[in-house]
Amino acid sequence: MISYKEIKIVTILVIISILVSCKKQEVNNSSVTLQTKKAKNLIQYVNPFVGTKNMGHTFPGATTPFGMVQLSPETNQQTMYIDGKYNADAYKYCSGYQYEDSTIFGFTHTHLSGTGHSDLGDFLIMPTTGKLNLSPGIASEPKSGYHSQFSHKNEVAEPGYYKVNLDDYNIKAELTASDRVGFHQYTFPKSNNSHIIFDLISNIYNHKDKNVWTFIRIENDSTVTGFRQTHGWARTRKVFFAMKFSKPFKSYGHKKYDDSEYNGFYRRFNEEENFPEMAGKEIRAFFNFDTKENERINIKFALSSVSTNGALENLETEIPHWDFNKTKLETQQKWNNELSKIEVETETLEQKETFYSALYHTMLGPIIYEDVDGQYMGLDQNTHKSDGFINHTVFSLWDTYRALHPLFNIIQPKRNNDMIKSMLAHHDQSVHKMLPIWSHYANENWCMIGYHSVSVIADAIAKETTDVDAKRAFEASKNTASVGYFDGLDSYMQKGYVPEDESSSSVSKTLEFAYDDWCIAQIAKKANIEEGYSNFMKRSENYKNVFDSEINYMRPKLSNGEWRKEFDPLDTHGQGFIEGNAWNYGLYVPQNLDKMIEMMGGKDEFPLYLDKIFTTEIEDKYIEKNEDITRDGIIGNYVHGNEPGHHIPYLYNWTNQPWKTQQRVRMILDTMYSNAEDGLCGNDDAGQMSAWYVFSALGFYPVLPGSNQYAIGSPMVINAIINLENGKKVTILTKNQGKENVFVQKVEVNGVEVTSATLKHSDIANGGSITYFLGNKPNKNWNKN
Repeated sequence: MISYKEIKIVTILVIISILVSCKKQEVNNSSVTLQTKKAKNLIQYVNPFVGTKNMGHTFPGATTPFGMVQLSPETNQQTMYIDGKYNADAYKYCSGYQYEDSTIFGFTHTHLSGTGHSDLGDFLIMPTTGKLNLSPGIASEPKSGYHSQFSHKNEVAEPGYYKVNLDDYNIKAELTASDRVGFHQYTFPKSNNSHIIFDLISNIYNHKDKNVWTFIRIENDSTVTGFRQTHGWARTRKVFFAMKFSKPFKSYGHKKYDDSEYNGFYRRFNEEENFPEMAGKEIRAFFNFDTKENERINIKFALSSVSTNGALENLETEIPHWDFNKTKLETQQKWNNELSKIEVETETLEQKETFYSALYHTMLGPIIYEDVDGQYMGLDQNTHKSDGFINHTVFSLWDTYRALHPLFNIIQPKRNNDMIKSMLAHHDQSVHKMLPIWSHYANENWCMIGYHSVSVIADAIAKETTDVDAKRAFEASKNTASVGYFDGLDSYMQKGYVPEDESSSSVSKTLEFAYDDWCIAQIAKKANIEEGYSNFMKRSENYKNVFDSEINYMRPKLSNGEWRKEFDPLDTHGQGFIEGNAWNYGLYVPQNLDKMIEMMGGKDEFPLYLDKIFTTEIEDKYIEKNEDITRDGIIGNYVHGNEPGHHIPYLYNWTNQPWKTQQRVRMILDTMYSNAEDGLCGNDDAGQMSAWYVFSALGFYPVLPGSNQYAIGSPMVINAIINLENGKKVTILTKNQGKENVFVQKVEVNGVEVTSATLKHSDIANGGSITYFLGNKPNKNWNKN
């Protein structure tokens, strides 16, 4: 028989067990709550409006990380040419949205983030009420067309979500997206004349020949499919779509705006009303509804580069339901997962918001470019299927090889590996047998200079983040660097430089080719191809052929071997450089900085030259002809708003005054970026501007992509954790962080002091800790050369 005492003991033990269990559950729940709160806060730290004012050219709409669908509002419609002349106002709308505007013309599904040139803006949808008006109207004239007024007070933008009130119609518009499907939710007032306008004339960088053909099928009373082909920055671009409404439309129709002389026997029909086929060069369609007060009409809109069946499969696979909030939460969780790859603590909320807004911008591209079954349109305009990788496009490589792809090698190595395989597929499909220069929706648009795919590949090989075969990579790189009719390459291979009288921007091309050739040499070395290594290392020294030691500048040379006489090293136009001048672009020899500095005066003299760049104001006359250079991004003659000089603040590390790198970097972090709408001092250029900030805020930067080293700067963060894909963590710590304490006293990796101003990629990839000791005065004995 059990005694009372024993019963009492057992009872007490049971109670203790229950209490412990409850406490444990409470802790677990608390942990979940903290994680949820943390994830939510990461989204709250992002301001998608950063860069939507002045020069940033980003968009605030709904997308997933690297998503094909980038669903965002268009706040104006500007034609690219007026009376045959380029319309400078079109440049403001490279990404479709300007924060200073008060009108919305509709919501389109494809955008480029801060590229400076543009295209896309596909498939504009605009909900309206009242008498049907298919004209977009003029922004400066309210109610002149279907566009609507709006207020920023009634506008919300978050990663994966956008909301705004369309004031002219009392319609609440909400947008979210999956990778390949845009999800619209419109809340209508009571009306017997509610409409969804589907404008297939609208484009970004529109011109009279932009639309080649449009085709629409009404599959049933709530499903529409079709495609359109455009001729723009991408010369031949075809995009297929599938659109489903949550409610059947009561009627529909369209109007053609092109002058077609021939229409065959379709002339026997009234095609404009309730005819289930629409085809033409320029079309605006409409779908009519009766709506109750606060009735929601949802639209799922899927894209494909291959077919309408592909678009339908994308739609049904990614969003098989009509639960808008479910998709929104799933998409925002994707953003949380990506943003949490770097966790930072900063001194101010503004710094944290600036950091996460920058990190967000680094993940808007390159974009996924294949259907859920792996099919995609290739460069040869045939349908291909990816094998062992996810195909991507939108490679703005002249910009992004510098910091964006090196950042991916830390936080997105698997995805960057897919991007490299996409580049190799591009090469295999190219009739030129070239890697991408600027890859764009199954097209090569040939924008900018160099062949910087080789840099991206070499960087991944050096950091061991790719599984591509080095020999295959070398052959593709060698092929690309041997196409004589590309950008002066024939003369470059024969003479060792690009002559200015044969190819403009010749100095920039020579410098960029020489760096790329060094990258190819590193690939050859990895592939054990000795002859290839030797040949391309020799080519990598061609920068010496455009250096004029008499005046101490890189300078354009003519085909006869003479220097061009007309030369102004301050001018950014027509002086042998693209989007830069001899003062800044002339310092682009990352593969051999020691030699460059020796040529330009040595380690004591060169810092004075760098000081002059930062302190000598450039006159307006030197930049007035350059759209991509504005006062917003200039410090003296240093142009942070454009990419060619992004390495310059770090060059002091190769001199006897490395502390000036720390000072300059922190000054740029503080003055050239913010969490506001004008928080970018130049085009984000597909994430490069933002990647510079992310790297520099963490305290290091890839001055030489293709190597395994980073230059040390001065971190802005108090501390940070980089969560690597291999499960390891890198903890970045600062001691004595503060606004005035920008000077590095010493740096330790895993408790061991670093003896130079460089970190190795293995310091990061292997996990561990990096500790910066900071002070308010330079430690002139640190990294003493």
